[in-house]
Amino acid sequence: MLALGKLLELTLAGREPAEKTQTTVEGVRLRWLSEGALEVRPPEARDNGNDVLLSSGIHGNETAPIELLDRLLHGIARGDLKPRARILFLFGNPEAMRRGERYLEQDVNRLFNGRHEQSSGPEALRAAELEQLARSFFSLPDRSRLHYDLHTAIRGSKIEQFALYPWKEGRQHSRRELARLRAAGMEAVLLQNKTSITFTAFTYEQLGAEAFTLELGKARPFGQNQGVNVSRLETRLKQIIEGNEPETEALDGLQLFSVSREVIKHSDEFILHLPADVENFSELKKGYLLAEDIAKSRWVIEEEGARIIFPNPKVRNGLRAGILIVPTTDKGLA
Repeated sequence: MLALGKLLELTLAGREPAEKTQTTVEGVRLRWLSEGALEVRPPEARDNGNDVLLSSGIHGNETAPIELLDRLLHGIARGDLKPRARILFLFGNPEAMRRGERYLEQDVNRLFNGRHEQSSGPEALRAAELEQLARSFFSLPDRSRLHYDLHTAIRGSKIEQFALYPWKEGRQHSRRELARLRAAGMEAVLLQNKTSITFTAFTYEQLGAEAFTLELGKARPFGQNQGVNVSRLETRLKQIIEGNEPETEALDGLQLFSVSREVIKHSDEFILHLPADVENFSELKKGYLLAEDIAKSRWVIEEEGARIIFPNPKVRNGLRAGILIVPTTDKGLA
């Protein structure tokens, strides 16, 4: 196997490779770009015009997605997986990965779309670098652009595997992409309806990629991910990489949700009236007092079928402490 296929090993050791570029016997080129960043380019004659960005480790303790990308890269470096697409593999927060922590000082996935310019520290610098790596990768004209940012969640979930689909004014969500996600094992998709500061929001809004944050189960340490089943996603990613993906537009029971409200923490007085172990997609009854903050601000459930995802009262002031979502339909998909 080519040494550059061991990107995860290099990243966890904090080492640069001696050779920055290597080529397989079939002419697939692997090029190390920066810490945790590797570009894979197929021979020109096999290139099908697809550019695929696969990122994980934006949160350093979410190891199942990191291990998945490591397996894919090993397959390419051994010659078992034969790419027809250009691929950029990114491990988002190397130092947090080495420490086994979510982040060092700031959540990297809240520092995109200009937020890093308002901050400082290692995570802000890394977010800026990730934006530049993505911008450079997606700079070639007349090619399709796809970005999957792979995560696992802090808490359990009543719907274990789901995706978040960013939003941009004047751009419709794609039925074909939703069908692809369903084939990859996603049980639900949250169709967002406002701009955001996540990595996929940046690539979707600024770079024109079809971009998705994928939540694949609960976060566990390296080597302890037997309970996180990513087999369907892994199969679909191999098909995307090799250019032999079956076409489908069937959503097959995929649950769709839209954002009703974001719960923003404004002060240290913020109280979230939920158990510490509440699961994502837990239903909330109308009239339920969800949260309170300064100036007598209150979040009371008004929506039918409301559910909560990503509840976290420990976020920094000014950031969201949860998202209220409601079921929606496939009306309006492109």
